[in-house]
Amino acid sequence: MDLKEQLELQIDALIPILYFQTYEDMEIVTLLNYLKKMGKKVEVWEVTQENETLEEFLYSFASGIDSLEDVVLVIKDIHFFFDESKPNYPKIVSLLKKIAIKILTDEDSNGHIILTSPKLKVPFEIEKYLSIFEIPFPDNSKIENLIQKFAEIQEENILDKEIKTLSQYFKGLTEIEITILLNLIYTNGSFGTKESKKFILEEKKQIIKKGQILEMIETKETLDDIGGLENLKEWLKQKAKVFANIKEAQKFGVDIPKGVFIVGMPGCGKSLTAKATSILFNNIPLLRLDIGKLMGKYVGESEENMRKAIYQIEAISPAILWIDEIEKAFSGINQGGSEVTTRLFGFFLTWMQEKKSEVFVIATANDITNLPPELLRRGRFDEVFFVDFPNEKERKDIFKLHILNRKHKIDGLNLKSLASMTKGYSGADIEAIVKDSIEKCFVENKKLSDEILFEVIENTPSISETLKKSIDYYTKIKKEFKMKLASKK
Repeated sequence: MDLKEQLELQIDALIPILYFQTYEDMEIVTLLNYLKKMGKKVEVWEVTQENETLEEFLYSFASGIDSLEDVVLVIKDIHFFFDESKPNYPKIVSLLKKIAIKILTDEDSNGHIILTSPKLKVPFEIEKYLSIFEIPFPDNSKIENLIQKFAEIQEENILDKEIKTLSQYFKGLTEIEITILLNLIYTNGSFGTKESKKFILEEKKQIIKKGQILEMIETKETLDDIGGLENLKEWLKQKAKVFANIKEAQKFGVDIPKGVFIVGMPGCGKSLTAKATSILFNNIPLLRLDIGKLMGKYVGESEENMRKAIYQIEAISPAILWIDEIEKAFSGINQGGSEVTTRLFGFFLTWMQEKKSEVFVIATANDITNLPPELLRRGRFDEVFFVDFPNEKERKDIFKLHILNRKHKIDGLNLKSLASMTKGYSGADIEAIVKDSIEKCFVENKKLSDEILFEVIENTPSISETLKKSIDYYTKIKKEFKMKLASKK
């Protein structure tokens, strides 16, 4: 059912108030024109209107001065008036409620109220009288039409194949944002070129960042940049194959992958794995969600922020959603956590359980002591992996990786001894050792050698020394939750 059909259904059902949450004014204009074709009289009130206040506008209909027969009252940017601190708030809410009751009870008052706003703010006094509409992000077909029409107006030739490719870069943006970006790439002379895609991605990152909840991460890391974690890597490669052939997989009976929960030692590759997964999954967008930034100061604002973030992620899909250190957001819920946090957690769990979109979730955590056990239950994530300190073979590989990445040779170095000396060191510890050793070589004008590396190791405490009390805990949760090991034994 499209938006026009939904609107007509709600009108026929005499729903008194229809709330459209959208930035898309042109979509509202299209819907209002549709209502006029249905024979409705459309009366619009805007904040910029000087000859009549909102109270006066509503009062004339609430009191019966003006008829409500086949009339649609449209109030734009209603969020400015749904603020309890404003003196006219009670009157406006009361007038809206009075009109809604009149529409429901008076046979001659078959009118409707349409409220529009980019933000969802609903006073509890009228929430039972309204239905909420959210104008969706443009789908592939609509984006392709926007690009095609723009090309025709600018008299630019662009292949259908190029339009389809370009449309993928615009996913998750509103029609307004797409139009502005099309104008920008045309103005800088990159319309229809490879440079246009880079330009769109850069601008898209800024647009998403402005929302202050999601961040689009650009990454160059691959699985080859991670030492060890072979079990986790093999598992991710399997999921990547499903993602790359999702339609065929679904026909075969394979479910859309939900995601993975990676738990364990700090500095052992959890975040790096999240970044590398984006490249592995055919360079699909990587979005990081900061749950701390979801918290709003108004009632219902936090839940609305979560809903908007999920809505945008699904519009961008296929995509990877990365939630780093998830324990900072959801710890302690079962021990009397805040009501808002509990509701956010419930929303997130429900979405994870029911989602059908091509969004692969990667959640990482260091400490899961106080996390609700239902987060780790099957059905939320496809698998839970435990990342331990790298074993000797992995430490050897990590030394090799970081030395070669810094354009130094490993010939003549005793990698086995280096690995043996760094038992209990994390991957981040080993990277720091290599980095400090190479800097020391540069300053002292020396070649990288075992002696220098040994010296730096002796002066670099491992993270396991600072986490002595936590080691037993990690060993315990690994067994208690029966997590898969990210590394091979």
